[in-house]
Amino acid sequence: MVLCAAAGKAAGGDEVRTALMDEDLVCSLTRQVKQEVVENYLLERRLIELQTEHLNSLAGAAIKQAHAVGLRLARVSSLMVEPEMRRRLDEILGLDPSGFWCSCLEARFRGQVRFISARALTKNAKFRKLVLESYSRLYSWMSQYEKAYTQMVEECAAVNRNIDGFQKNFDLMCIVNFLRGLDTVGIERKKILGENFTAQEMAALDQNLYIRPVSVEKLNVPLPLHLPAPEAIRGKLSTLADQVFASYPEKIRKILV
Repeated sequence: MVLCAAAGKAAGGDEVRTALMDEDLVCSLTRQVKQEVVENYLLERRLIELQTEHLNSLAGAAIKQAHAVGLRLARVSSLMVEPEMRRRLDEILGLDPSGFWCSCLEARFRGQVRFISARALTKNAKFRKLVLESYSRLYSWMSQYEKAYTQMVEECAAVNRNIDGFQKNFDLMCIVNFLRGLDTVGIERKKILGENFTAQEMAALDQNLYIRPVSVEKLNVPLPLHLPAPEAIRGKLSTLADQVFASYPEKIRKILV
């Protein structure tokens, strides 16, 4: 009887140890799986960050290009000589008086854009050619800018699609709970996220892990102007150029020197 009881206790102890070992194994595997999920999260998050950096570089390049286009607009505007004629030009081009492009009208462009050489039999005809050619170049530059802007908008949409898919693929609450459950004085956080968290950072961890969609508006890239084609407004620009020359002949002669 004593032997049977001892054997029973031994068997019971083995079962407890086995159960504890199984439980430890399950906890270990669960922990490994969660850590792998976090590492995959960080990898995909880094890819999105790289895409966002590329988008920001496209936005920066587009802004520089917009300023270059603005110089061509300033050149056309300068040929109008006086505010009244500039207002007529604004009407023909459909400029928003409060927008980015209207702010370019007074920009200093000399020395920053190519000189335009126009030849004609009379000063009036030469000035008319100068106005038409200046606008033609503005239209060409704006068309190139519109392509760059469209590319940036398409890249922004692609980044936001990836962010949306990323948020759906990962359960942020599970990741947050897992990270908060790690030993705060251990090195595992450092191994997983590259640094240890302060108490304040841990409290806002769920907010830090969430990636917000990118807003095109917040990139502050000016909308391109939909300018009329040069041939569509050739008559209006020619008439305006003739009116400017007739009103301010001396000032125009100084421009043509």
